[in-house]
Amino acid sequence: MKLAIMQPYFWPYTGYFQLLHAADVFVIYDNIQYTKKGWMNRNRYLCNGRDKYFTIPVAKDSDYLDVCERKVAADFDRRKLKRQIQAAYAKAPCFAAIFPLFCACVDYAEENLFRFIYYSVKKIAQYLEIDTKVIVSSELGIGHEVRGKDKVLAICRKLEADTYINPIGGTALYDKQEFLDAGIGLYFLEMENITYRQFADPFVSSLSILDVLMFVPKEEAIGLLSCYRLS
Repeated sequence: MKLAIMQPYFWPYTGYFQLLHAADVFVIYDNIQYTKKGWMNRNRYLCNGRDKYFTIPVAKDSDYLDVCERKVAADFDRRKLKRQIQAAYAKAPCFAAIFPLFCACVDYAEENLFRFIYYSVKKIAQYLEIDTKVIVSSELGIGHEVRGKDKVLAICRKLEADTYINPIGGTALYDKQEFLDAGIGLYFLEMENITYRQFADPFVSSLSILDVLMFVPKEEAIGLLSCYRLS
């Protein structure tokens, strides 16, 4: 069984969904510390030919709380965010299909930050016809005393995975021989250089999957889920 593990991100980049698509089981962390100025609640979109951030504001609280203990800010202006995205992408070829999907995620009536983000991951996966089984990490009963590589291996053992797939950035964190010694094959997923027609040149890369879906028809976007290399 192929396993992948990731943090929750709101409308993340395409590689996130490639990883979800590549796995048989995908574990999404909810009992992990929220990282201020990280990517859990923000990403980048295309605005007037340049990248710009969109953000889900988070209520002020202790920096030591897990993402499942944080809340979406009560003063989150959902209409403002939707107007920003509408202004940026109204003339995109797939706007009519994707803007309602984005709005459904933004308007989701949930104050818990994890559940708010998790809903968007599920909605995008459904649109892309990804049927990978998703498990929330707290359901596995593995506590905070287990960290880093040891936590990944513990999750692999708990779910009886024989293969673990990690984003390419993990090459500095995980050693293939250590995983093999535990009876688990370790592979790293590297997204291929994906380009598509935006409004104008030059191409702006590394944006949220929102940008991909606004410009790339559904069937082509599903095809992009396989545009990666495993090493």
